[in-house]
Amino acid sequence: MASPIPSLYEAPKPGKATLHSTFNVDYVIDYRFATTDQAEAEAAFSKLVDALARVGLDTEVRNGDNCAVLVFVRISSPRHLDAEIYRARVQDWLYGVRTAAPEKDIQKAISEEPITEAERLRLVYLLITKPNSEGGAGITPKRGEWANVESVFALHDHQFNKKWITEWSTKYVLDIKDLTVVRDRFGEKIAFYFAFLQSYFMFLVFPAAFGFTSWVVLGHYSPIYAVVNCLWCVGFVEYWRKQEVDLAFQWNVTGIGKIQLKRPEFRHEREFTDPVTGEKMRTYSPFKRLARQALQVPFAIVAAVVLGSLICTCFSIEIFISEIYAGPFKSYLVFLPTVILTVFMPALSSMLTGFASRLTDIENYETTDAYESAMIQKIFVLNFITSYLPIILTAFVYVPFASVLVPYLDVFQLTVKPFAENAKQMTAPKSGFEINPDRLKKQVIYFTVTAQIVNLALEVIVPYVKRRVFRKVKEVQANSTRKSERKQDHTVSDLPEEHDFLTRVRNEAELGVYDVATDFREMIVQFGYLSLFSVVWPLTAVSFLINNWIELRSDALKITIETQRPIPWRADSIGPWIDSLGFLAWFGSLTTAALVYLFSGDGMGTDGSPRQLAGWALLLTMFFAEHIFLAVQFAVRYGLSKIDSPGQQKLRRERFSIRRKYLEEALGKADADRFVGESFTAGEKIDRRTLEDEARRSTLTGQGTAEDRFWARQRGPAETIGVGRRLIAEQGAALKVDKKNQ
Repeated sequence: MASPIPSLYEAPKPGKATLHSTFNVDYVIDYRFATTDQAEAEAAFSKLVDALARVGLDTEVRNGDNCAVLVFVRISSPRHLDAEIYRARVQDWLYGVRTAAPEKDIQKAISEEPITEAERLRLVYLLITKPNSEGGAGITPKRGEWANVESVFALHDHQFNKKWITEWSTKYVLDIKDLTVVRDRFGEKIAFYFAFLQSYFMFLVFPAAFGFTSWVVLGHYSPIYAVVNCLWCVGFVEYWRKQEVDLAFQWNVTGIGKIQLKRPEFRHEREFTDPVTGEKMRTYSPFKRLARQALQVPFAIVAAVVLGSLICTCFSIEIFISEIYAGPFKSYLVFLPTVILTVFMPALSSMLTGFASRLTDIENYETTDAYESAMIQKIFVLNFITSYLPIILTAFVYVPFASVLVPYLDVFQLTVKPFAENAKQMTAPKSGFEINPDRLKKQVIYFTVTAQIVNLALEVIVPYVKRRVFRKVKEVQANSTRKSERKQDHTVSDLPEEHDFLTRVRNEAELGVYDVATDFREMIVQFGYLSLFSVVWPLTAVSFLINNWIELRSDALKITIETQRPIPWRADSIGPWIDSLGFLAWFGSLTTAALVYLFSGDGMGTDGSPRQLAGWALLLTMFFAEHIFLAVQFAVRYGLSKIDSPGQQKLRRERFSIRRKYLEEALGKADADRFVGESFTAGEKIDRRTLEDEARRSTLTGQGTAEDRFWARQRGPAETIGVGRRLIAEQGAALKVDKKNQ
């Protein structure tokens, strides 16, 4: 029987060989020169190695694939790493990220708070990429003088990855310990994604159970389900707002946004010296940026018109073919709108995404966080249109007004004219047309079940198969090259003890870069379906609960085998995605109220359309739903603010320790106990030795002034009385002696 894989939290046994050694490499720089003159490539490579050496990084170089070399980088010494880590922690404290300053002794500070792998990799990456003015080598891949640098990536720890996937595959629920392991390996930004997904998954248990009950007992468009679902959305969003603040406290990243990473692409207009700090400041006109940000409005309009027109056109063609056309090949022609969307939607989305990226570039943000936030807002607009517009058209255009609009769909006769036998097969009936009331439900089921399965396959299975095929093709080409001897195979120069390692590195160099924003986008869009349209099909949450259990593990698997190891960036929240969640929860209160008003009870006519459509009543329903939502949101937010949490307890504990330590150093332990609230016993005996020890301690620590020490000699009235009586007695005895001498 095979021995079980050790737990992630257990230290490896001494002397046990790792599954795959990383040769103590911190980062690999993929340097490519296929399109560069040899002399220029050599000069740029020399400059690269010199830049790395200047910041204390050791380098080794080996052959890569396809006119490339691999530069292996590691920090020169443990002392250098300790100094960089300590400097970063002090910076965190100065910016208020940490509540307590690190110990003055570097080694003691490091031993009390060991360096995590994420911390080490982040600091080494910053040494490589930070500008020279900030103490870095200033290497920016694919930009400027570093155009030959294709990528800078860390190597996967395959032993950890295997144990990670094995542990998560056998656990139903993840806890803070699991998330902390992710944070220590991949950084807080990715840990926040998994924490959010785990919280979302756990919260889905209730709407899944209640949705199943509603589907069995209450049916579709139930007002009871609508109210409960809206309350759940409010509760989840407000819970996560509190939870991410709590996690930031526990992970010591609260306010990390104050330490901003400068974008090398930022172009300043003016440089001046701050009159207060003396720092050189570079600024860009906020009015120019505001003017360029205003272009987001026409961008949103253009995106809505372009994508909306395509969706509306395909939607109309689908209705025409499925419900009007009666000619041959109908069972095949119904797929025509899907083909059109498959062909044109990715191209249009890619074009608009590129335009959004260009628009964000010209807005000229100074920091990486500001740039990413602006880009996410634009991507959310595009995804809102592509994800929700088809269902909105069905719910609020087709079902209520199909009997009015369908006769005008004769314009789409051209799409099926080559297949029709006569004109009658392409003509909409003048009367007797019946709306298909199940279209809306089928559409919701498609987006919440089928689309989730397809997306999972496209995200995990297809990239894996494609990578395996491309690697096989690459091996065949390499073998053919060696046999024909047309081109030298540089990998034959690998030392035998390095060959397997270098092969793995070359394979990892070909992998893509992991973008956590893509996974966040999927979850936010999914939450939108639940908030906006689950009243149509109450089993929506059941589908998402199953999907997200798999998604949580598949995303971990994707990180380990489908992408390069992510740079372990820090974050104190999920960023602008929380605003997207809040917007979808609010918008869901409106759409749910409208759907219940239009379709619940006996509101459906004989043809499946809403029987009563009073515009003022619909608006009034949505108005009351919105205000009830806002009131519940305020109440939930207020209630959650009164609940204690581990992060808040940690913050209070640290602040208490800081106050106590400072007071002990400044005033002595007894006064410190009194000021921080512990019991104090008055009348402690003080003698000359105690006073001298305190004076010596105060002098050594350098705390307080002569005035402070003066008022700290006697602690409490009882001591003042005791000392005063002693002094009086001493002086009285001396007076008696003087009188005798006289």
